[in-house]
Amino acid sequence: MKSCVTISLVPSLKGGPWILWDDLEQSLATASELGFDGVELFTADATIDSPKSLSDLLAEYNLDLAAVGTGAGKVLNGLTLTSPDPEIRKKSISFIKDMITFGADHGAPTILGSMQGNSSEDVPRELALSYLSDALEVLGDLATSKGTFFIYEPLNRYETNLFNHLESASTFIDNLSSSGVKLLADLFHMNIEEQNLPKSLVINAQNIGHVHFADSNRKPVGFGHTKIDPIATALKEINYQGFLSAEAFAWPDPKTAAKQTIDSFNKFFS
Repeated sequence: MKSCVTISLVPSLKGGPWILWDDLEQSLATASELGFDGVELFTADATIDSPKSLSDLLAEYNLDLAAVGTGAGKVLNGLTLTSPDPEIRKKSISFIKDMITFGADHGAPTILGSMQGNSSEDVPRELALSYLSDALEVLGDLATSKGTFFIYEPLNRYETNLFNHLESASTFIDNLSSSGVKLLADLFHMNIEEQNLPKSLVINAQNIGHVHFADSNRKPVGFGHTKIDPIATALKEINYQGFLSAEAFAWPDPKTAAKQTIDSFNKFFS
């Protein structure tokens, strides 16, 4: 398993669940100094505003790009895959396609979280799931064609009413024609929704492509009450080889949160 820390490059969303903020090179230097294997980027779009290329920076600091997020598509632009407006759905797919290309250029998958949207009075559940399925087919195939995969994230009930559990989401993606879609197991969301976190990881092992490493209160692991020992045992049992990425609040400050994360990773997974 590999350690990973999140970096947000969207200043207007400061305070959200990302550990490092604002300056890309400084954040990469911090991640490298602390011994992380990779970084997960949250960007406004499929571009990086930096005098150095992302490839050069990753090489300079000996880091992998673990994944890229798409949440800014919803938060900044109001885009979701299940909108009742076909033009918004079209723009949403286009936005995510650009992010897939951006991530794949650096060997990284792309995550679908909040941009999945919700069912509603205007879009009943069956219709919303058909929109989601159609989008995942296209996006999964695109990711495969670029040598990576696409990550679908079940969220807790307060953030989506589509899929809140790994098992139901796993069944959903098993029914896709595309083989390019994997699941994100987010320990924060799972702590809210799953009856037994370790068991859920084992049952759905074949579809897990990424893990978000955060405690029960969405602070860095060790600052909440989630029992990590049995989770670590489950991840080792299924031979998970991917990243454990700290999508967590920068509490009490970014450097301390990053240090707490790598210390927790080393405690349970080294």
